Amino acid sequence: MKIELVQLAGRDGDVVHNLGRTLEAIATCAADTDLLIFPETHLTGFVDAEQLASVAEPLDGPTLQAVEQLVRKRNVSVVVGIAENDGGIFYNTSVLVTPDGIALRYRKTHLWPSERGLFQPGDRYVTALWKGVRVGILICYDIELPESARALGQLGAELILVTNGNMDPYGPVHRTAIMARAQENQAFAVMVNRVGEGDDGLVFAGGSAVVNPFGQIMFEAGREECQQVVTLDLEQLKESRKDYDYLNDRRLHLTGVQLEHTDGRRELLIP
Repeated sequence: MKIELVQLAGRDGDVVHNLGRTLEAIATCAADTDLLIFPETHLTGFVDAEQLASVAEPLDGPTLQAVEQLVRKRNVSVVVGIAENDGGIFYNTSVLVTPDGIALRYRKTHLWPSERGLFQPGDRYVTALWKGVRVGILICYDIELPESARALGQLGAELILVTNGNMDPYGPVHRTAIMARAQENQAFAVMVNRVGEGDDGLVFAGGSAVVNPFGQIMFEAGREECQQVVTLDLEQLKESRKDYDYLNDRRLHLTGVQLEHTDGRRELLIP
């Protein structure tokens, strides 16, 4: 399986610019890429209270529709973030878009302090079957809380995809966290971060990474824009769980209602 990490700078509140960069990356992706992953809220950037209502869109809005059209044309899949407007309630959301449409929607459950009061936190973790692999999405600060990745692991996740908007001086925190989350759940973890400066003076740390189920870094980006393809050897999932299986061996399970859907999605509702 070939994953393409799209580490880009963005413009806060400039949907036209960010969408253009997104479509360009999809149009120029490698011919055999299976999945492209973009940073947190890449389509809208980070927005303040004054901008939010005018910039955020529903998931069936024009911006994601444009992404869906090109995804179908290129026959690839994409994970990308957006400020979601759901009937006047706002979420920091990332979606898995396939040629068949939106296969997975995840609303960030652990909001960074500056997001509180702007966004509502999500109320569930969710995984979906994609190309025979069970995938789940987390967003930025989520990975600093081990229960987030464990919730996906409890739902059977084999590939944890993280849209990231991590800034200086916290780059080393997420480097450590993504390795730990992969190892303790014996799953691949792919984290794609933003680079450059934001409108509010934040400097984004880059450092997008791919980690195998043993917790070993397979690829790590620097602080510049890049579009990097990494091949995942899915046999490593079995190898990592051959001698011991953390999820089977644990004695404490997360609480919450688990739902099974006919389309293959699994959800764990936060109690």
